[in-house]
Amino acid sequence: MSASLKDRLQNDVKDAMRARAKQTLGTLRLIMAELKRREVDERIELSDQDVLLILEKMVKQRRDSLSQYLAADRQDLADQEQFELDLIAQYLPEPLSDEAVLTLIEEAIEAAGAREMSKMGQVMGWVKDRAQGRADMAKVGQLVKAQLSQG
Repeated sequence: MSASLKDRLQNDVKDAMRARAKQTLGTLRLIMAELKRREVDERIELSDQDVLLILEKMVKQRRDSLSQYLAADRQDLADQEQFELDLIAQYLPEPLSDEAVLTLIEEAIEAAGAREMSKMGQVMGWVKDRAQGRADMAKVGQLVKAQLSQG
């Protein structure tokens, strides 16, 4: 049986400590702190799916911060955000290609019998179940909206 994503992260923290990789260790500790906070707040044991949702949220936060730092011409902070973004992304599944995302959207529209915007929530739910952690859901939402407004 393969190790859970959380176990993999814990082992990578130990490896980073041994290697004295300060920047990597700092980022991994940020991730572990967020996982622990969520477990304590909700009194649950996180599943791999829960960990993926948290990592996706962290990636989105880093992307937002990165664009703000670049706009403010703060390259030092942008470099740190980019490092964290790249490190967190290593724990996410392989992203889907644009073609695969479009195919999933078409399948979802067909499955939901969606022909108008009122069915967008059903389509998004269907796609999210299959693409979680492997596609930018904001981008997926734009594509679904475009598809439904055409049809």
